[in-house]
Amino acid sequence: MPSSVRIGSQDLTVDVSSLGAEMQALTSSDGRSWLWTGDAAFWSGRSPILFPIVGKAPDDMISIDGTPYPMAQHGFARRNEFRLAASTATMCRYELAASEATRAVFPFDFLFAVEHAVTGRAVTISAEVSNRGRKIMPFGLGFHPAFAWPLPGASGRAHTVTLDNEGEPGLVRLVGGLIDPAPLPSPFDKGRLVLDHGMFEQDAMIFPEGAGEGLRYGAEGGPALRFRFENLPNLALWTKPGAPFLCVEPWHGTAAQTGASGELSERPSTTLLAPGTTARFAFSVEIGQ
Repeated sequence: MPSSVRIGSQDLTVDVSSLGAEMQALTSSDGRSWLWTGDAAFWSGRSPILFPIVGKAPDDMISIDGTPYPMAQHGFARRNEFRLAASTATMCRYELAASEATRAVFPFDFLFAVEHAVTGRAVTISAEVSNRGRKIMPFGLGFHPAFAWPLPGASGRAHTVTLDNEGEPGLVRLVGGLIDPAPLPSPFDKGRLVLDHGMFEQDAMIFPEGAGEGLRYGAEGGPALRFRFENLPNLALWTKPGAPFLCVEPWHGTAAQTGASGELSERPSTTLLAPGTTARFAFSVEIGQ
């Protein structure tokens, strides 16, 4: 059975499960809950971590050097039990090492480490992927955290996503779970997007590039969450229409494109990790106004 660890500061408490190294709760000292509750009536996830693919593969199959392997949407890490490698009052580190089961679908020797660390009113979630094998390892890595919409105490207020870079990144959509590469007009206006559930009737809004390294998700004149991204060039926003959550998803890697090869190394934004090296990806979220 999964176990959990609670870490925190005087301002913030974070609960993390050993199943998928997934954050389960994000609670400020005033008792307000900022993370989605995982109500299965809408979506049972809370903050899954996506590895070794982000999104879907054609017919749920990937190819590695021409050999096909079964791979479910968003990969296998979120469904695996991680080992608690270290913990303190403010930090926990979980690890998933390659096993016979993972090699059957992803033939590489890897170590996947996920760390949650709290500082003041912020939590930083980092992932390190180490290639312990002798050949280049392709993979995608993504974070899929869901936050309350409306935010605590902000019912009835308009909610916005505002990019730090004031950009207007191009939008792409999914068709059957795969990316249609045809670019669409950006829904951002000088970096600002007023959220509406109708935007998600065609599934996620995906921004392959140009969203920058930080954003604010907040209610007009009310509470807000501020994000910073490290080595995560892709961004997605997602909810189920009418559901009371918003996923703010920074990725390095996306779903396969429609009509494209199933080869993992050819997917958009795939990392090609050399033997004996480690790649790091991280985001932080801070509670503020």
